[in-house]
Amino acid sequence: MDELIFRGRDRYRPSRSQLAVLLVVLAAQGFAAAHGLGTVGFLWLAGGTLALSGLGLWTTVRSWSRVGPEGITICWGFGRGRTYAWDRIRWIDVRTVDAQGSTSSQVRMFLAGGRRRALPGLLHSDLYPSPDFDEQYHRVRNWWELSTEPSGRAEPRRRFRDRITVTVAAVLATLVIAAVGAVIVLR
Repeated sequence: MDELIFRGRDRYRPSRSQLAVLLVVLAAQGFAAAHGLGTVGFLWLAGGTLALSGLGLWTTVRSWSRVGPEGITICWGFGRGRTYAWDRIRWIDVRTVDAQGSTSSQVRMFLAGGRRRALPGLLHSDLYPSPDFDEQYHRVRNWWELSTEPSGRAEPRRRFRDRITVTVAAVLATLVIAAVGAVIVLR
């Protein structure tokens, strides 16, 4: 079988909507600076925002996954990446998250120690559609099935975080923030 490589630079491109959000954030920072931070404060705030945005884009574009005879190698944008041998990988599946009217699916692997790792560069979402996502997932899964013994495969149990959706987490966080705020105000 051919080695599979999924690179972030082939899949992720900054969109106009993301650039618009960045410009809105910078405009809000400029407004805040005009009412309290001053020019130097605005420059620090805007510089930090641009630096963090640039770092996020740089690491996303440099991220990649490689599937081959030695196992799966993943790199999140720094260094040469880390290889996980086939005998350490217990399960491979797709996690789909629905949030705010959009869906995002990403391939992930579960390791022998219980840890899970997402495969960068192998993603399908409304923002970054990948028409061949299902085919690529099946190709990764075929590598795994051909490279491991059936006795070494075990579907992981669902954890608490698997049961909580983004919406539920946001509602819980809002309730906690409101309760803490009420306690502070009522003191």
